Amino acid sequence: MRHDFQTLKRIVAAAVQTLGYELVGVEFHGARANALLRVYIDSEQGITVEDCQRVSHQLSGVLEVADPIDGPYTLEVSSPGIDRPLFEAGHFERFAGSDVRIQLRELLDGRRKLTGRLLGMRDGLVALADSEGREWRAPLDQIEKARLAPKL
Repeated sequence: MRHDFQTLKRIVAAAVQTLGYELVGVEFHGARANALLRVYIDSEQGITVEDCQRVSHQLSGVLEVADPIDGPYTLEVSSPGIDRPLFEAGHFERFAGSDVRIQLRELLDGRRKLTGRLLGMRDGLVALADSEGREWRAPLDQIEKARLAPKL
C-alpha cells in the first residue's frame, strides 16, 4: 500500500459517513494479484443490497482519486451480518454479554482461539469468560479477528 492502513481507514470512513452510514470496520488483505478491501457498514434501519451498492460506487470514486492502494484490488462492501465482526474497544463494550469467537495474533496461555461470553473491556483489555468460567483478557492490538457467535 502507498499509505498506511490508518490512512486508508480514514479515507473510507469519511466517504461512508458522508453517505450517512456507520463504518463498522475495514479489512485489507493484500496480495500481488488479488488484494481485497472489505468494508463493513451499518445503519439503524439495517443494510440492503442497494446500500452496499451506493457505498461501493462512492468509495470506488474516492479511492480512485486518492489512490491509496498499489495495484489491482477488489472492493467489497457488506453489512456486518449476524456474526458481526468486532474491531474497536467500543464494539467490545457495546456487545458485552454476547457470545464471541476471538483469534489472537500470538499465543495466550497456549491458545490462539478463544470462545465464550464477552465481558467487555477491563483495564484496557478485551475480557471474555469461556464455558468453564475462566476469564481471559487480551490487548486489543493482539486480536487478529473477533466476531459475534450468535446462537442459531
